Amino acid sequence: MYGEVMLLLDLGAGASLRALEPWHAPVFATFAEENRADFLEFLPWADFVRDEATAREFLTIYARRAADDSGRIYGLWQGGALVGGTLFRVFDTALSTAEIGVWLMRSARGQGLVSRAARQMIDWACDERGIRRVEWRCAPHNANSIAVAKRLGFRLEGTLREAFVCCGQRQDVQVWSQLAQERGRVEARTGHDA
Repeated sequence: MYGEVMLLLDLGAGASLRALEPWHAPVFATFAEENRADFLEFLPWADFVRDEATAREFLTIYARRAADDSGRIYGLWQGGALVGGTLFRVFDTALSTAEIGVWLMRSARGQGLVSRAARQMIDWACDERGIRRVEWRCAPHNANSIAVAKRLGFRLEGTLREAFVCCGQRQDVQVWSQLAQERGRVEARTGHDA
């Protein structure tokens, strides 16, 4: 009667953002398998999610976080296929802070999907939930992630040395941030749509 999708955010160009839920485990497991080589260096879940059971386990963690208001995970869909995702790895209303994370398959890059999705998430967190500080963390050699952070107007605060473990390797992490009142300044200054 209602179809598969009840709630979605239209991102234009046939793309949408919607919650990734445990029932998406088969699709998420396939997505992880097909894109593992591109994500493994930067995303711990790319090593953990190996089949439908581990995909369901990972998505259930975020379903619980959504239920207790401490995190969320969304899929980026284009043409009916999962092409990427976003999440609030940290969502703390008491401290008024959140950390956003993103990923996108290689063939979907260059369309601004991650930038549009992240902007919507940041605006919702700040405008609807009162989040004052949003963080963007990434490896110093993750040029794609750094480019999106800059496009969105995040500021580099510094590097935490060997602060992140991915695939058994300790990595440095750059911490970028944006305060609620800083949103939109880069787009207004440059005329670019983030």
